[in-house]
Amino acid sequence: MRRKFLLLLETGLVLAGLLAGACAWKIDSALEQPLNIAQEELLEVPKGTTPNRTFLRLEADGVIKDAFWLRVYWRFNLAGQPLHSGEYRMVPGMTVNGLIDLWKRGEMVQYSLTLVEGWNFHQVRAALAKDEKLEQTLNGLSDSQVMDKLGHSGVFPEGRFFPDTYRFVRGMTDADLLKKAYDRLDEVLLKEWNQRAADVPYTEPYQALIMASLVEKETGVPQERRQIAGVFVRRMEMGMLLQTDPTVIYGLGDRYNGKLTRAHLKEPTPYNTYMIAGLPPTPIAMVGREAIHAALNPADGNSLYFVARGDGSHVFSDDLDAHNNAVREFQINRRADYRSSPAPTVTPSTEDSQAPIPAASPNAAPEDLPPVAPQDSVQDPAQDPAQESAPAPEADAPAPQSPQ
Repeated sequence: MRRKFLLLLETGLVLAGLLAGACAWKIDSALEQPLNIAQEELLEVPKGTTPNRTFLRLEADGVIKDAFWLRVYWRFNLAGQPLHSGEYRMVPGMTVNGLIDLWKRGEMVQYSLTLVEGWNFHQVRAALAKDEKLEQTLNGLSDSQVMDKLGHSGVFPEGRFFPDTYRFVRGMTDADLLKKAYDRLDEVLLKEWNQRAADVPYTEPYQALIMASLVEKETGVPQERRQIAGVFVRRMEMGMLLQTDPTVIYGLGDRYNGKLTRAHLKEPTPYNTYMIAGLPPTPIAMVGREAIHAALNPADGNSLYFVARGDGSHVFSDDLDAHNNAVREFQINRRADYRSSPAPTVTPSTEDSQAPIPAASPNAAPEDLPPVAPQDSVQDPAQDPAQESAPAPEADAPAPQSPQ
């Protein structure tokens, strides 16, 4: 009886070994099989999808065989390994094992979206909505509702996002990308604030952010940013109006049609720095690190005025006479190819990236900031000495270039 039991046990072990060997062979064959594709394909793995479902889908599509054995392999070898959502690149000749290696490394196809310095929040939202690779969750929401969704209720969105090229994978939401840009701005602003010049006239980083947005919109010439900031800071310290055209344009919102007039300069809005003293209430655009640095480290000097040359750069003047001469030379007698900003450059593109929208769309009207009456102490901008250099135009005539 005992010998019979041992014989049965031995037979069972042999059969178990053979079965285990057969299973191992089937699993190894399933892993080493090449993907049945003739050209590169992208495998999309939606959020919440399990490896089991993915194997079954690939088998149903004819890309692999023996999904059962692959599911067995994953269960007993990679049970704790997450399968990240996104897209994975499958190429001819790749084996199932190679595809699983991509899953294990989380090596997903990445895309990019560039948020550009000087864009307003309207343009940022348009760029996000245009990108088909992002999951759209913000469509139909107001700006304030967007900030609620980001966890920053009550924060005005303008200028609160950092312009940069952001990488993302399929399945990432527009809100996820905005959160990255918001946190990045906070990080950069705090670092620059901690390295600010000792005598800058700001009581909090947000004021520096507002100033940086004026610098960003006034010049695209890198070496001029600190000079522009220096002019604005000196004017503030002397009680002079900032008188910068981009703030007027921002306050006009969708009503701005590309033509700024003297009548616009006299129109009371919370952003018209020809009518209000000091800084506007919020930033007017997204700003890069260089503009933030310039606002917090303005260049020393005596200049109180600047005027556009027509090539994107400016002439800086210490006194009114010099400024008037520059106005006559560069504004009244304008060159044929006059430009108030540098010639646009093409934003570098990367593989699998979505081209950003143009930055020329009009500024969106700010939310929850109704027009206010000008301060009693502010003089009529038409009487400011900085404007005496040009003949007084009609109310709808083009305004001179700012500040000044």
